[in-house]
Amino acid sequence: MQPIAYGKQHITDQDIQAVIDTLKSDFLTQGPKIKEFEDAFANYVGSKYAVAVANGTAALHLCALALDVKPGQKVITTPITFAASANCVRYCGGTVEFVDIDPHTFLIDIEKVKALIAREPAGTFSGIIAVDFAGKPVQLEALKELATNHGLWIIEDACHAPGGSFVDRHGATQKCGNGAFADLAIFSFHPVKHIATGEGGMITTNDQALFEKLIELRTHGITRNQQQFVNDVNFACGGEVIEPGKYPGWYMEMQTLGYNYRITDFQAALGLSQLSRANEGLMRRKYLAKKYDEAFNGHPFVKSQLNELTPDSSSHAYHLYVILAQRRHALYSFLRSHQIFCQIHYIPVHLMPYYRGLGWRPGDMPQAERYYTECLSLPMYPTLTDEEQKFVINKINEFYLHS
Repeated sequence: MQPIAYGKQHITDQDIQAVIDTLKSDFLTQGPKIKEFEDAFANYVGSKYAVAVANGTAALHLCALALDVKPGQKVITTPITFAASANCVRYCGGTVEFVDIDPHTFLIDIEKVKALIAREPAGTFSGIIAVDFAGKPVQLEALKELATNHGLWIIEDACHAPGGSFVDRHGATQKCGNGAFADLAIFSFHPVKHIATGEGGMITTNDQALFEKLIELRTHGITRNQQQFVNDVNFACGGEVIEPGKYPGWYMEMQTLGYNYRITDFQAALGLSQLSRANEGLMRRKYLAKKYDEAFNGHPFVKSQLNELTPDSSSHAYHLYVILAQRRHALYSFLRSHQIFCQIHYIPVHLMPYYRGLGWRPGDMPQAERYYTECLSLPMYPTLTDEEQKFVINKINEFYLHS
């Protein structure tokens, strides 16, 4: 059996040709493919606007900037996520307030968020960064009610969940990133994600003002929109005004401190090609998850993610398939010895040395810390074959049978 990773990109001849065609075009960056990708992605998730950026971390940073996170402001998030979900607040000088996870969903515990807000003075918190961990959507409708009551914004970190959804109280399907309940949502196009562009990310929103702010912040804080110009025409023309009130074609203004967080046209072309197969890949992930769940259901030594969840109406996107395993480290090492390269998602962010330096300590998030001692992400990607998955399952069973 060849090595089996926990995640893997799937690049087809169609993908390669899409990139080649763009490399032969007039634009390698700041060209038409980016807008085409943005429009297609917005349509896929059901949002009004989409902004393509360099990576998921850039997307988070731009969201924090667009929502005007300032030094000293407090933002709530989960400790079970990639560090960038919290770091974006720190980039702006804000303070991260971690809230423990629900042990049945591995998502931020909304009841604990409520309790935290209730015991602090009004205005203590500015917003919430909710993470659709492993591909399971946060119940954003409930979180939105809480946020609205306390004047908080919401960023949905949907990096794990393109194509995921939940059903709201009215029976309507709400896709991750559609902007119905979150002010902004972000996605990642890292190679192990559902859609790969090498590196890359996307921000979605239904708010036009936030969309326009993101576009400006993405490119150095520069605008070419004449309606927004501050300097007068005489200055812009260098004193040589040809037509009164008309700015020269070269003119632009940097009006705020922005960043170069752009994506390239050939990455966008790859993303467009990958997006065309997104539903196919999602169905394969769900198939693989069902096979894992059937294999481990009822086993005392392994609890799968589905075993742990109360059945509900959400549609899991399965970026990851996480199990809670007894003697996790030994199992991890055993699987590696058989060329099965599982992964741990995640080390609780509040116990990273940087955040310990800010005052967080073991015991602060008991559910997240317990989860970390047992979690293991099994191979999960569309090109994982039935034979390979069966090999993974058999090796896990073998480990517990003979040890």
